[in-house]
Amino acid sequence: MCYETSLNKKLKVLEKTFDAQLKKDEEFEPYYHKSGFVHPNLYCIPIDQPGTIYPMEWGLVAPWGSKDINAFRKKYNTLNAKSENLLKSNMYKEAARERRCLIIVDGFFEPHHVNKVSYPYYCYLQDQKIFSIAGIYNELEDGKRTLSLITTEANDFFAEVHNNKKRMPLSMDPDFEGSWLDPGLSDMNLKELMQECFRKEAFKAHPVSRDLYKRGKDTNNPEILEEVDYNPDGLF
Repeated sequence: MCYETSLNKKLKVLEKTFDAQLKKDEEFEPYYHKSGFVHPNLYCIPIDQPGTIYPMEWGLVAPWGSKDINAFRKKYNTLNAKSENLLKSNMYKEAARERRCLIIVDGFFEPHHVNKVSYPYYCYLQDQKIFSIAGIYNELEDGKRTLSLITTEANDFFAEVHNNKKRMPLSMDPDFEGSWLDPGLSDMNLKELMQECFRKEAFKAHPVSRDLYKRGKDTNNPEILEEVDYNPDGLF
């Protein structure tokens, strides 16, 4: 699953790449590492305003959970939503049909397991350029938007990285980003799109410090992206 992301580019790079502007009166703060478990804001382009970049809180809240969000999140982990179950789940199917978004990142972290020990790997594109991941969202009564990041079955590369669960984020090829934000998609179109839209450009990955997993440790710094010496089983 994908519970950690990075986005350390300047706002003007995001706006130029996606031909979108940050929502008025919102602030943009680049970051080196965010953990979904503290429900931070991620920067997203929603289906209803494809020319606008919105901060959305990571961890989709269902309508029935909006009166007590803390209690809802203690019961449900909605940081990720599986593409295979998206249109079957009462939690996600309405959002999948009506409220899709592009989550803007320049990397994400996946666990690699050796002898029951988890080693974090940083995954990124050439030159660590920004890209999008498919997401869905709900809007609460106060206007706050909450999202889930969509994952899918790992390809050969990510099956080596995420060698336990064998999952990967549904990273979008630029040719399919517009289709993801098309409000006219049928369920069949959506299923076909999720099977075809994964980014064609190859990803890279390297191990990073296990400080990533330490509670109370400040990991929002450039050092967390640096490759470390250990390579527990010769991966890459």
